[in-house]
Amino acid sequence: MTTITLRNLRKEFDDVVAVNGVDLTVRDGEFLVVVGPSGCGKSTTLRLLAGLETATDGEIRMDDRDVTGTEPKDRNVAMVFQNYALYPHMTGRRNITFGMNATDSFTDEEIDRRVAEAAETLDITDLLDRKPQAMSGGERQRVALGRAIVRDPDAFLMDEPLSNLDAKLRIQMRAELTRLHAELGTTTVYVTHDQTEAMTLGERVVVMDDGEIQQVDPPQALYDFPENRFVAEFIGDPAMNMIDVAVEGGVAVHDAFRIPLPTGEAGDGKNVENGTAAESLADPEAGDRRKAVLGVRPEDLHPARDRPDLGETTFDATVEVTEPLGDSLLVHCSVGDATFKMGAEPRSSLEPGGTVSVTYDPERLHLFEPETGEAFYHSSTAPVTSDRLERVAND
Repeated sequence: MTTITLRNLRKEFDDVVAVNGVDLTVRDGEFLVVVGPSGCGKSTTLRLLAGLETATDGEIRMDDRDVTGTEPKDRNVAMVFQNYALYPHMTGRRNITFGMNATDSFTDEEIDRRVAEAAETLDITDLLDRKPQAMSGGERQRVALGRAIVRDPDAFLMDEPLSNLDAKLRIQMRAELTRLHAELGTTTVYVTHDQTEAMTLGERVVVMDDGEIQQVDPPQALYDFPENRFVAEFIGDPAMNMIDVAVEGGVAVHDAFRIPLPTGEAGDGKNVENGTAAESLADPEAGDRRKAVLGVRPEDLHPARDRPDLGETTFDATVEVTEPLGDSLLVHCSVGDATFKMGAEPRSSLEPGGTVSVTYDPERLHLFEPETGEAFYHSSTAPVTSDRLERVAND
């Protein structure tokens, strides 16, 4: 197993900066997922790790070895590509062993043993004599994984390996990858644009945008404590609602509602006010109003009649659209000049044009700076994670 360290990693293509000063440590044996929209630099970062791109600046280390200028063949990493990259005229066995046969590092007996072990692990023994055109997408992906496993690399690098599979097969393969990592324990960097994949697979998740890292945290911490508006809206489906408000003495004020901000023991760390500081965010006696963006997830808003346990603070909204999802009902609402989505019971009798009384979970409120998008308040009383404490200390 291997620890991978990136220090001020930068990659420029002509006048485009694809990766801009990335600092990151992938821990020994960790399954780290890098997620972000198209063009954010995630695949370029992976290709820099593999040696398929040359860094413009910065350093890549694997354990104590500087591999920044090292050829791909000398890095002992195995890459799994989005399009599988199987040779169509070769059987599954020959595809798996192609790289091994190209070197003198393995004896024929060792190759046979490793292929047999990988085939058993991936349940592809019956595919070894088939060619790719006789395999399904999931079977091709397993063969591509087998080609990576037999090399016994220091690290696996996976570039959106499930994106060509249908939804049902993606779910199945996510479970297979989790099981495989638990069995092998090899350091893995996995790139995807799918935030559901990121949340379900990653021990930690790196969120990237515009060539820069926005946040690194375990999946639940990303969801509960987004450090900025980009992360808040990217992680979670549907995206977090964002409403312009003013903060006056611990109350989020909109023309159509007033929401008290909880003041219990709370907060999450870096550049974020504790919940206990909510009342000090603005002083109404001094005429102080602080502009902010209130963030609340659709699943934390409810029709008041469905959740009387959440308290007496409610506001009325107009139902615009309803989306039945089977296990729930997604309701698009408007209140004043603001629009938002909320979750409701699947058989709720809510109709477009009607009025609904809305309540919210007081421990799931967030405030963001209007200009920078940085989070400055979370109301949750969830504990601070060790990852976040370590990063705050380093900052």
